[in-house]
Amino acid sequence: MRHDITTKPFIAIWEVTRACQLVCQHCRADAQHDPAPGQLTTAEGKALLDSLASYDKPRPLVVLTGGDPFERGDLEELTAYGTSLGLNVSLSPSVTPRLTRERLEGLRAAGGSALSLSLDGASAATHDYFRGFSGIFDRTIEMASVVTDVGFRLQINSTITKNNVHEAPQLLARVIEMGAKLWSVFFLVLTGRGTGLEALTPQEREDAMQWLHSVSTRIAIKTTEGPQYRRIVLQAQRGEKYEGGELYRFLTAETERILGPDPHTRRPRPPMAINAGSGFVFIDHVGDVYPNGFLPLHCGNVKSHLLPDIYANSPVFKKLRDPNAWSGKCSVCEFASVCGGSRSTAFAMTGDPLASDPTCAYVPEALR
Repeated sequence: MRHDITTKPFIAIWEVTRACQLVCQHCRADAQHDPAPGQLTTAEGKALLDSLASYDKPRPLVVLTGGDPFERGDLEELTAYGTSLGLNVSLSPSVTPRLTRERLEGLRAAGGSALSLSLDGASAATHDYFRGFSGIFDRTIEMASVVTDVGFRLQINSTITKNNVHEAPQLLARVIEMGAKLWSVFFLVLTGRGTGLEALTPQEREDAMQWLHSVSTRIAIKTTEGPQYRRIVLQAQRGEKYEGGELYRFLTAETERILGPDPHTRRPRPPMAINAGSGFVFIDHVGDVYPNGFLPLHCGNVKSHLLPDIYANSPVFKKLRDPNAWSGKCSVCEFASVCGGSRSTAFAMTGDPLASDPTCAYVPEALR
């Protein structure tokens, strides 16, 4: 059975709290130390999970994130409740003293299936700089083994910027060594605290995504705010060759130097055509609903409206799902149905979520 993403999200991200002890430079939420007034209560959170479980199978995947979800004392209760409804519940905590084996065992027993940790550098110097505290890198490596040991499927999330892209091959080696089943690479959107960082140029993004596809035979890859990756996968399946720019050549050579020749131990998985408001929905800590966490277009609140109604009928969601509503080269691109550009990046850079993604280097056939 397949998702009809016009009526049902494939994945729902719930920011269960904005509280977090870290001060990460690229934080979307600009997290704070204490829970915010109006944060969804346990009962309100369960009502949200009820609404997600009301969908026919296959139901949306549910990710409990933050801030740091481990700041909530009822996280085990919410996880167990969601699981009892037949939802697949994953967690995305921060690496703080609250991340312990005891807590992980409790959440695994409650039914949590997967857990993601962030690693934004191949060394402590880079990662701890991103996170705002020393010791986080070593603690992340340590806790990754605990996560897998208690039975979670481990995903590693990494943000790529100009500051760390040249470490990507070493970072890949770390991710594989940590036992991750999936490497999720986030291409920086200039929002929240991330406005102080430097994003890749369009050509550098193209090189980085082409490189990611080339290493997807080593580990499963997904991109966040890099929908062009799906176009790259299709081009490769058609037999199109990529000559590559300077960054691509560097990353490729460095990967082989560090990891050796590609053993081709796995077949790359086909990426899903999911974008902001199109297969994806974000619910913040007070119940406000957005197309995703990087696109600050308020579409309703789950305290007053059911999430399925907001997702299916919000004018913002409908426009984001309609390529005919887009402008510029995204509107005429032959890959619009599988890529669609980053609507969050378009909004951050132009103020218009329906504009072309300015970070895309590809020129559609219609414009050649």
